[in-house]
Amino acid sequence: MDVFADKLGRVGAWCGQNKYLTAIKNAFQNFMPATIAGAIGVLWTNVLVNDNVVEGNAQGLGGIFSPIMALEPINTVFSAIQFCTISCISIGIVMLVAQEIGEANGESGPFPSVLGFMAWAVVTPTTYVATELVSGLSDAAGQSLTIGNIVENAGGKLADVGTFSGFSADYIGATGLFTALIIGIGALEIYGLFRKMDALKIKMPDQVPPGVARAFEILIPTFLTLLCVGIIGWAVQLITGQYLNDIIKTAIQEPLINIVGENVIGICLMYTIAQLFWLVGIHGQNMISAVKESIFRPMLIANTLAFSSGQKIPHMFTLTSLQMFGEFGGSGCTIGLIVAIFIFSKREDNRAIATLSIVPGLFNINETVVFGIPMVLNPILGIPFLLVPAVGLAVGWFLTSIGFCPRVVLEVPWTMPPLLLGFLATGGNIMGAVSQLIVIAVAIVIYIPFLLAYEKYQNKQMNMAE
Repeated sequence: MDVFADKLGRVGAWCGQNKYLTAIKNAFQNFMPATIAGAIGVLWTNVLVNDNVVEGNAQGLGGIFSPIMALEPINTVFSAIQFCTISCISIGIVMLVAQEIGEANGESGPFPSVLGFMAWAVVTPTTYVATELVSGLSDAAGQSLTIGNIVENAGGKLADVGTFSGFSADYIGATGLFTALIIGIGALEIYGLFRKMDALKIKMPDQVPPGVARAFEILIPTFLTLLCVGIIGWAVQLITGQYLNDIIKTAIQEPLINIVGENVIGICLMYTIAQLFWLVGIHGQNMISAVKESIFRPMLIANTLAFSSGQKIPHMFTLTSLQMFGEFGGSGCTIGLIVAIFIFSKREDNRAIATLSIVPGLFNINETVVFGIPMVLNPILGIPFLLVPAVGLAVGWFLTSIGFCPRVVLEVPWTMPPLLLGFLATGGNIMGAVSQLIVIAVAIVIYIPFLLAYEKYQNKQMNMAE
């Protein structure tokens, strides 16, 4: 056990010190307030101030309480909040990742984030021919039709439809996240290399203000960084006929989502690994955070956008689904253990720990129970602590796959109490809360026999000590 714990400790130390994993984790954590703000915008326009009725069922509160529709004029504001947060997530993430890498390389000030955005923009297409845009319609054979196809079929002239400039939603939204991560890291590493070359620094006289002197000092490294990134993007397009964003999406992002994101076995394995780290005293969620955020946040954003536009929800599991079924009460789903202690425990020390842990546990904070019981290196309670998250995720996947639980569409603060989390995450659907209650009940049932065995062990140890 000591050898195993030592090896896990070394892996955990490496992950904790790896600047790329740390940068990705910190970037997503720092952007979280924005995505939650966007989720509130979606909740407002699609659940609260919404009177749409589909197949006789009200889709929002406005369908059953019409006075609330008096607030409909400000839906535009909440839609704008959703767009500038959720729909523009790649812009925010590339800037935050670049800032993290820049600081890790010794840079100070906000310029690394600005450079990250510029590097991303260099490889992102901004000019479009209107006739080449996909219309959303299909022909009789099921092939997608462009606006040009429709214009030609109607007898129009393509020359009548011009070009326009801007960033496509495909690139600034969730589908561009992997590009944002790669560019944010790669560009700042290139910049760091140039910054170490004294020959590239333009030295100004001492009389020049520090701000101006620094601007000239980083001028050449900045230009060369953008030039290198631009050439890479140009070469990729020249060789493949596709933009760098599209290559990364099809070659990296989509396969990872299909292999891990849509695979319940892979998800359960990932959480089991996280719990193994917890068992040796290492914060397991921090170890998997970079992978989890990179894969499951784009899936969450895709579900949110589909929900806000009334389309079919594409993904079974998202970032919030993992919290809903695999992290309620904190890592290890220890709220199940707390409830089991209140019902079955006969030891005052365990009941005292549970009493101290119940309020933090309701907000998914469980350090008091993890280190109070303790769960670390616990030969008995460590077993359910390891297994319950995977079981909860499997049950949640089953409930969602049969349609009992609605698919998760909104990001909810991780401190949101269970049941309320399930209700809000599924767009205000009561079945989300019911599904989470079922998973909590399963966790309690799993913890009960191990708790009883652990208390027998405790009593035996106490008798031997006497």
